[in-house]
Amino acid sequence: MSYNIPSHLAKFDELIPCHVPFVEGKVKGHQDRTNYSIIGPGVVEDTKQGVKIAEEHGFNIGAVSTAPNNGSGSHSHTTAEVFLVNSGPMRFYWGPDGRDGEVILNRGDVASFPTNVFRGFENVSDSEALMFVILGENDPGVITWTPKILKEAKDSGMVLLDDNSLIDLDKQNIPDGRKLLEPLQEKDLSKFDHYTLENIKRFVIRYTDVSKYIVDDQHYNSNSIINYIDQFQIHEQQFEPHIPHQTGFGLALLRGIKAHIHPYSLDCSEVYLCLDGEWKITCDEQKVVIGPRDIFSVPKNSLRSVRQVSEAEGNLYIIRQKK
Repeated sequence: MSYNIPSHLAKFDELIPCHVPFVEGKVKGHQDRTNYSIIGPGVVEDTKQGVKIAEEHGFNIGAVSTAPNNGSGSHSHTTAEVFLVNSGPMRFYWGPDGRDGEVILNRGDVASFPTNVFRGFENVSDSEALMFVILGENDPGVITWTPKILKEAKDSGMVLLDDNSLIDLDKQNIPDGRKLLEPLQEKDLSKFDHYTLENIKRFVIRYTDVSKYIVDDQHYNSNSIINYIDQFQIHEQQFEPHIPHQTGFGLALLRGIKAHIHPYSLDCSEVYLCLDGEWKITCDEQKVVIGPRDIFSVPKNSLRSVRQVSEAEGNLYIIRQKK
């Protein structure tokens, strides 16, 4: 079967950025950031944001690049949100006021935040930091912001209408007959969940701790597997997840100098995301190579294989739709 392979490839350096993706986009501490919609639109509030791969996968993948001391204010989602830290460190905090707890994450760390809890993040390094973000479902819904963020955004000239459409008051007026989104009241905030640091640690796997989680797939001692979320199977071996979340997708890491997976096919969406190394992907006899920060969406039902071809150790995230 023939596929248009370039349409399934997202080279990071070729992505189209959005510099004011959310209502907080002009607020100090949130304004120096760039958003990318790679697979699906995600929850970006700027309707002009370009989407690299629009085909529905059962999940969305985006990326956010932030300057030092910048990030996202407290917000909540109704579907899964999983962070893959590509460079950092990044400080994550949670709770309506951001004071329920915090954790510092670095390159290669993975964190899955529960739904119905406010969370935010901040680049605490002295240089640009990058994260990839996986959101559950084809339509991950809208962001719920804290009243504080909406007030600061309005003071900066950015508002959301009651259908969550974004208005830049420096460029346009509020349309006649339209109303602004009402901030949550105290009784509404009380319905959101609270987590301790120990609770959240159950949903975090640090790259420095991979020896605790790695499993050899017993295939010529070339592959090491970390399965983060949902069941994962390669070479007829099943791997149990380490993060107890039902996200609607699976997330695993293939690691090794000569790591590879022999030809197989799936009738669900599958995506390869390169953390490091170089990975040659063969898809129904067509070939493509991806490097750090690149993404390849494998055509459904295609016969695919993947092999690490650089001289250094490689790490490849594998994201699969849960059927």
